[in-house]
Amino acid sequence: MTFIAPNPDRPGSSEAAPTSTPPPPPKSPSHDSWKRSTVEWVLVIVGALAIAFTIRATSFQVFYIPSGSMEPTLQIGDRVVVNEWSYRLHDVHRGDIVVFGRPEGETAAEIKDLIKRVIGLPGETVTIDKNHVLINGEVLDEPYLPPGTKTDGTGDPLPCVPDNPCHVPEGEVWVMGDNRSNSADSRFFGPIPESKIVGRAFLRLWPLGRLGGL
Repeated sequence: MTFIAPNPDRPGSSEAAPTSTPPPPPKSPSHDSWKRSTVEWVLVIVGALAIAFTIRATSFQVFYIPSGSMEPTLQIGDRVVVNEWSYRLHDVHRGDIVVFGRPEGETAAEIKDLIKRVIGLPGETVTIDKNHVLINGEVLDEPYLPPGTKTDGTGDPLPCVPDNPCHVPEGEVWVMGDNRSNSADSRFFGPIPESKIVGRAFLRLWPLGRLGGL
């Protein structure tokens, strides 16, 4: 007698066909979105801390602009990055925007550091005549100022008029704000020692819409 093994593929077979494990239920989209957002925020925070640490470790500092003396170049609330190593590598240049310690006698005692633009270099004379700045008797070209800007107000007690130009001693620089009609600068407190310069502002970091070099 011949026996035939049951065929599982044949209808009526006594053996059941093997079944596969059912797939897991799909994850909730909201769960995936929350997880991605959490990871992104962690990366943002870690990245921000890394940037802050790098800036501090490489002698860069971020300064907040508290006044309008450098408008329109810098607005109140801007944040700029200052390189503290710049003048260890090279001399101060005319046109540099520098942060420096508040001069003796400056009334805004609550502000520790000021920010201005370098106008006169050591050994030069500064004169203000007919709303223009003259260096060693020559009108200074100032492309960073808006057209039509007038350097009105010759300061007190340093008028720096043509028959009495202001002399910049060796080791010091003459600084002025770009907002010439609203800036307490070297016209009022005189030239500043280079030793008081914290560093050169080279980057506007905030707001992001105005991010860029200085």
